[in-house]
Amino acid sequence: MTTIEISGVLLSFTERGAGRPVLLLHGGGGPLTVAGFADLLAAERPARVITPVHPGFGGTPRPDGLATIGGLAALYVALLDELGLDDVTVVGNSIGGWIAAEMALLGSGRVRDIVLVDAVGIEVPEHPVVDFFGLSFPEIAQLSYFAPEKFRIDPAAMTPEQQAVLAGNRAALGTYAAAMTDPTLRDRLAAVTTPTRVIWGDHDRIVTPEYGRALAAAIPGAEFVLMTETGHLPQLESPKRLLALLD
Repeated sequence: MTTIEISGVLLSFTERGAGRPVLLLHGGGGPLTVAGFADLLAAERPARVITPVHPGFGGTPRPDGLATIGGLAALYVALLDELGLDDVTVVGNSIGGWIAAEMALLGSGRVRDIVLVDAVGIEVPEHPVVDFFGLSFPEIAQLSYFAPEKFRIDPAAMTPEQQAVLAGNRAALGTYAAAMTDPTLRDRLAAVTTPTRVIWGDHDRIVTPEYGRALAAAIPGAEFVLMTETGHLPQLESPKRLLALLD
């Protein structure tokens, strides 16, 4: 783990592999939800995978002035500048996809394309995002996976340190994305010129495939791809098939 300061923000990230740069952005479950996929991507492709921890997640500090998804997008554009990266593919799951979409709107010439994986962010009244903060952990698992029994977690079985990180992740998510949507985003996405692929699990019940199709339709030229027998976190449930779709 490397930690650097960007515009007064301490940002931690990991790097794996060598090759074309990929910025991999985690969702509300925290950095562990993408760690295994980062390993897979770096091992099986010529890719330099940079995986930041959104400040406030994973036990990291979050400054009071950083409290929005747009703020995270600007931070990661600055990270690409700091690292001198070009021709970058940005891959984001859930709120990570929302961050990726906001990065595309910032128009950084360092970003080549974006991949939105079961992303949130837009409002689709007929297919709303589930009230995540009103769910218990078993309910979250039930709605997040095709095979939820493989991915259930029991906070009571965790160490106090693990429980503290879990609580910190939830608090950070509530700060950045309490409503999981921005009412202005859907219309703003019409300005995206970055090539975009939208990937969705057919058993995602946090944000349904119909929501995903609406997201793709809002971005000019975006491609929508549906993954079978997969839920909200394809990088955990179907990692090799997701890897093939990144190609």
